[in-house]
Amino acid sequence: MSGLQFAHLSTQVLVAGRDRRPSTGQTLWLSRSGESTAGVAWDWVSQPPGVVALADPMSLVTNLQLLNEDGEVLAPMESALELNGLVHGLPWQAQVQQVLQAGRPQVLRVPA
Repeated sequence: MSGLQFAHLSTQVLVAGRDRRPSTGQTLWLSRSGESTAGVAWDWVSQPPGVVALADPMSLVTNLQLLNEDGEVLAPMESALELNGLVHGLPWQAQVQQVLQAGRPQVLRVPA
């Protein structure tokens, strides 16, 4: 995944946490290179307040096909590990916190 530069596209709050219920939602990040666009999305949960985490680290959604050094497609577990490494390097938690503090979903439009 070297060379891909992911940027925040949108974050949605699906459940606004109240009382003892956590806030939950989804976030989407994109990388554009020429005419190609790669995306990675995942569900998140905020509990306790101020702590945001992946809802399920094995349930990342992407249009990327990850290959090993020999050009073979990675097994699902290997892909999940690589994608989790990618997510770990993104400032996604700060983006989610901004949306939660604003009290409304944040959607950014990307020029065509």
